[in-house]
Amino acid sequence: MTLKMPFTFNEAKEENLINRLTMFLSRYEEFPLAISGVKTFGDRVVYLGIEQSQELIELQKNLKQFCKIELKLIDELSDRNFHPHMTMAFKDLKKTPIPNIIKVLNEKPILEKFVVNQLFLLKRIDGRWDICKKIPFRAENPAKW
Repeated sequence: MTLKMPFTFNEAKEENLINRLTMFLSRYEEFPLAISGVKTFGDRVVYLGIEQSQELIELQKNLKQFCKIELKLIDELSDRNFHPHMTMAFKDLKKTPIPNIIKVLNEKPILEKFVVNQLFLLKRIDGRWDICKKIPFRAENPAKW
């Protein structure tokens, strides 16, 4: 689930970014989230819906503000129109099988709950997104800014 749209950041300052995010996340407690079925954007994007919780909305809003003020990042349109979801297929499927995929997936509804207790900072390396750092909520002894 994307909380902040991809951005360019000076690789030499990556450790500083991690430290600042660690400090930011140190004030957050873990919280539950629920998956609420399979949905689509248009006719070639399939995703799992996420029930919006107050904790999730607050985290995204505060992260957006943190990125704007502390990191001087641009507030992207999709940052302002937050729609929590987990993408399953992004335009890598042809249009034809999408209705059948949705039908099969909806025959046994996906209703799962899980606990959110960390943020994954991703980095694009050789055309793919890799985990750069896992940053836990309420980290003990967070690095100072």
